[in-house]
Amino acid sequence: MTNGSTRIYWEESGAGDPLLLIMGLGYSLEMWHRTRPLVAARFRTIVFDNRGVGRSDVPAEAWTIADMAADAAAVLDAAGIRRAHVFGISMGGMIAQEFAIAYPDRVNRLVLGCTACGGPNSIPAAPPVLQTLMARANMTPEEGVRAMVPYIYDSSTPRDRIEEDLAIRLRTFSRAAGYLGQIGAITKWSSYERLGKVAAPTLVIHGETDELVPAENGRILAKEIPGAKLVMLANASHLFTTDQPEESHAAILGWLSES
Repeated sequence: MTNGSTRIYWEESGAGDPLLLIMGLGYSLEMWHRTRPLVAARFRTIVFDNRGVGRSDVPAEAWTIADMAADAAAVLDAAGIRRAHVFGISMGGMIAQEFAIAYPDRVNRLVLGCTACGGPNSIPAAPPVLQTLMARANMTPEEGVRAMVPYIYDSSTPRDRIEEDLAIRLRTFSRAAGYLGQIGAITKWSSYERLGKVAAPTLVIHGETDELVPAENGRILAKEIPGAKLVMLANASHLFTTDQPEESHAAILGWLSES
């Protein structure tokens, strides 16, 4: 389907109440490989490639998080879905916040994973982490998929589980223009002053050892979003569904299944 002139690739699986999954920076929909089978057993699950990655277009002009939220709305339109649960992770959590604010009548329950409000009220990563994040755009795929490992996985996570993720990343590594376009959208965005407008019941879930999006960001979101529930995961970093798959998915599925 297209949103304006931008082609967005999407897929669906499962049956039940609709659930929209929104992935993070530089990652294609394949990185839902741990979550998608579990949620699709209970929900009609919609996944898509954000503009800039995977099988979606890389627009020549700059874009915004609001544009990416509009892409998400267009995907739901293409699927014939008016209202859905929404789960966004990292940059996808920013898109999910924007979506919940811009389209409040389209969100049932909301899950915000390892994400932040952006802008001056968010807590940035340490300089070495940010430097590596930016440098990754010009690395080879093999270099790029491994550069961020120390900052996005907990030290206790089995290496073979991490390698499963890296194999997917290696074959779906984002183009430099798309990656930098997404970073540009992130750096221009903030939700802090608007978080009070999030009306959907919200779960904020975050790994305690996250070095890319420090854990305090989750606490800020949970404090500013009315009635939000906060789950902090021990021995979990940024990719908490790999670090703590059972605990994180139990919390997410439990939240989405509440009436």
